[in-house]
Amino acid sequence: MNESRAVLWDMDGTLIDSEEFHWRSWQEAMAKEGIAITHEQFLASFGQRNDSILPRWLGSTATPERMERIAETKEELYRSLVRRQGMSPLQGVANWVHTLHKQGWLQAIASAAPRANVEVILEALGASHLFQAIVAAEDVSRGKPDPEVFLTAASRVGVPPERCVVVEDAVAGIEGARRAGMRSIGVGHNSKQLAADVVVQSLDLLNPDAFDSLIPARRDTILQSS
Repeated sequence: MNESRAVLWDMDGTLIDSEEFHWRSWQEAMAKEGIAITHEQFLASFGQRNDSILPRWLGSTATPERMERIAETKEELYRSLVRRQGMSPLQGVANWVHTLHKQGWLQAIASAAPRANVEVILEALGASHLFQAIVAAEDVSRGKPDPEVFLTAASRVGVPPERCVVVEDAVAGIEGARRAGMRSIGVGHNSKQLAADVVVQSLDLLNPDAFDSLIPARRDTILQSS
């Protein structure tokens, strides 16, 4: 019987507040194509895969080649901003990631972002060593709310879905966790809209036993560590 437990973290809006950097990067990348996007358009697409966003913005001119070029430009602009200006974790994130690591939870990133973005963020946070797996846009063919990203992450850390907790800030992510058969914690300003097992505006407001209450350690595991 697998005694391990895992936390599968969404990244944008959950571990970090990257909205401003993404907005600036998309604005500049689209301007290079002679297209102006509004902040409302950006917000409506935030957290989705690039191959879902660009067809809506480009319409009939959305050839695969053009979309790939724009996406590459945007992501390089984004990574450049992170490298130059750094990135801080959201409130409560650093404490929880370190606490869970010490308690023996396995941790993975389950994000719609490109792998290079995830890696540059973890490097900026100094947290690469705390995560046992990264599942990014290149690793899955279907975006959230499809459960593929979470099931892939669970598989990579070797933990069954019923022993995983997903931390997410988006409706689609929480729905993906449900479809994957996983427990979930919804976080963020819109947390009241999330049908998660636990909802909280900020991770520093979580109860100290929040993760343990969702997936208790097996009794024999507790005895071995005591």
